[in-house]
Amino acid sequence: MIMDKGLSVRQAEDLVSTAGDYVDFVKLGFGTGLITKGLPDKIKVYKKAGIKVYLGGTLFEAFVIREKFAEYRKLVAKLKLDTVEVSDGCMLMDHKTKCRYIKELAKDYTVLSEVGSKESRIKIPADRWIDMMQMELKAGAIKVIGEARESGSVGIFSQNGKAQAKLIREILTHVDEDRIIWEAPLKAQQTWFIKEFGENVNLGNIPPAEALPLETLRLGLRVDTFFSFLPAKYQKYQP
Repeated sequence: MIMDKGLSVRQAEDLVSTAGDYVDFVKLGFGTGLITKGLPDKIKVYKKAGIKVYLGGTLFEAFVIREKFAEYRKLVAKLKLDTVEVSDGCMLMDHKTKCRYIKELAKDYTVLSEVGSKESRIKIPADRWIDMMQMELKAGAIKVIGEARESGSVGIFSQNGKAQAKLIREILTHVDEDRIIWEAPLKAQQTWFIKEFGENVNLGNIPPAEALPLETLRLGLRVDTFFSFLPAKYQKYQP
């Protein structure tokens, strides 16, 4: 999942032409979907390439907190989107209420739901992460997103950007890894996930310019993972 924080139509075309084969989702980050010029044309570029594009969860929350959920639905329909994100990372929301939004939107859209807070001071225990992910998938989300923000310093990561390995492994004992997208905007974070869980691990909040470099990590064509997928007989060449 790529994080588009305001690319132009031409930049979107460039992304699709160079790395479109490796992109499944494009998130229009934060509230940029409300103020980006030429957005309908950009959405067409992504959709023509077979990429699902959606408004960032922050914008969903901005409408909900103002009691304008109906207006949010009108915006999604106007933009002819088929995918939405439901999150509660910016505001306090009863989890049952969040699941009701997921269930309602899942009637008409592909729903991704983001789990975790954008505030580093809010600590969520592993069993709560697991409960929320399971409930949101049951409510109708096709995948849940492990929160890390575009900074990679909250949620599934500590403030210094290190993966909370114990938390992540505990989550994966209860939730199918294919149903989770881990936000991992930094190379070191992407490398950690690939080494721990394999080259096909779902990663999100990837900067557009990092789409191809991430694919080289997955293929072992970068020093960080060069030896990760080579047979044992080649390990003797490791410096």
